[in-house]
Parts: sequence; structure tokens; C-alpha cells
Amino acid sequence: MATKKPEKETVVETYLVNRVISLGGIAEKTVNPGVRGYFDRVCVLPGGRVIFVECKRPKGGVLAAHQKLRRDLYLRLGAEAVVIKNCEEVDRLLATVAAAS
Repeated sequence: MATKKPEKETVVETYLVNRVISLGGIAEKTVNPGVRGYFDRVCVLPGGRVIFVECKRPKGGVLAAHQKLRRDLYLRLGAEAVVIKNCEEVDRLLATVAAAS
């Protein structure tokens, strides 16, 4: 039996974007020159839910120290900040949005 290969980071990020769009939201690619640790995407979902999302490769992908600091800052401020490593995690993250639609 063949084992399932883990998705590449770009596959996971594309899946995230498509799922968010299918729910009526946006998943903007973010670049913040001069600021280290800014997350890959800011997802704005119906109902006003905003999620900072960092996509990492499924095997071995970890947050760098400066990304952990940024994530911790967001969390302390009450924002939602997540790290996604595969399509199943995207589905779990967005399950509550899909259920509310």
C-alpha cells in the first residue's frame, strides 16, 4: 500500500486561499517590509473573523524565533494566529465558518 506524501507548503497555502474564498472570505498575502515574523496570510471571514495564518511545510516546518514572538504578540492582543501544516488543519480551522453558512 502506498503511503500518502505530505503536501508541500505551497499546496497547503493554495488550499487555504481557495477554501476561504469558497466561504465568501478573503485570504490576503501579506508583506510587511521592515517587520520580521509577519504571517503569510490574513484571512478575513464572513462574520468578521480575522485570522493570521502562517503556512509551514508539513514535515519539519517550524516557526522561527521572530515568528514565535509575533504570534505570541497577536495572541496576547486577543487576535487569532495559527500555524497550518496540511489541508486537514485548514479544514479544521474553517469548519466553524462552514457550519455557520
